[in-house]
Amino acid sequence: MDDAATLATFHRVFGPDTVAWEEAGASFIGLDDVVAAPGQRPAYVGGLREDQFAFLEAYLPTVDKTGLLVVAAHIPFFQMRSADRERLFALLRDFPHVLLLSGHTHKQMHVFHDADAGWHGDRPLHEYNVGAACGAFWSGVEDASGVPDATMADGTPNGYARLRVQPGGQYALTWHNARDPSDATIGLHAPKVLRRGAYPAFGVYANVYMGMDDSVVEYRVDGGPWSPMRKVLQADPRVLAENVRDDEAEALRGWDRSPEAEPSRHLWRGTLPTDLAVGEHAVEVRYQDPWRGEQSATTTYRLADPP
Repeated sequence: MDDAATLATFHRVFGPDTVAWEEAGASFIGLDDVVAAPGQRPAYVGGLREDQFAFLEAYLPTVDKTGLLVVAAHIPFFQMRSADRERLFALLRDFPHVLLLSGHTHKQMHVFHDADAGWHGDRPLHEYNVGAACGAFWSGVEDASGVPDATMADGTPNGYARLRVQPGGQYALTWHNARDPSDATIGLHAPKVLRRGAYPAFGVYANVYMGMDDSVVEYRVDGGPWSPMRKVLQADPRVLAENVRDDEAEALRGWDRSPEAEPSRHLWRGTLPTDLAVGEHAVEVRYQDPWRGEQSATTTYRLADPP
């Protein structure tokens, strides 16, 4: 099916593929950036058409530059054809308050575009690649209500995000943990027990779901001094553990197994000390969310002497 045919289906089911609307303090643009590519795998690319650029060239000069401009698309802008992305960014360059929203990846991450990506504005351009409401396609073990766990491959749980428009073109983004009454913003993983006096080679992992590359994440043990955690680009151990459980199960644990763990863009690690007393030790993790303030999480591990 060529792009014209897929667009006809989109128009029939959803409506216009390129839209704009304005609200108090903000202007919104929605773009269908899925371009069919028959015969390829996958059979689509991220990009924009000439009629969409014509729409943008006509509409953008009418937009109030004192407010927020939100441009939303399905395929992330960082996966868009580079020529199309650079052409779009050139049209957005003179807007001081721009936020990009995208989906598609079934992961969650913040990307800040710079000159290497074709953005030449006064500051890096923020793209929030929003995790899907269905998580990893509603996969994983079902809860008591029959709803699959739906944790995504980067360890982000089933959830949703909110955008709050603020005066002067500013904004606040919040992500909410749909299945957790406490609305936890950090997921922790630590070993249950370590040998007292062992070489300190094991750590606590903090998946800060809204974390960014420059987020400062700290931890402490038993109320001691705070120490920085190290950002790592690897899989969340909690998702890896689910993968192992699925592998070892003799029967399906749910309608479909959890996704294969992929490196997370928002994972931090802190080494756990083993030179403390035998017994349980409390671990606290904190980070400063730019929109929600300090966020924290706690867990424990135990030190034991060998039998």
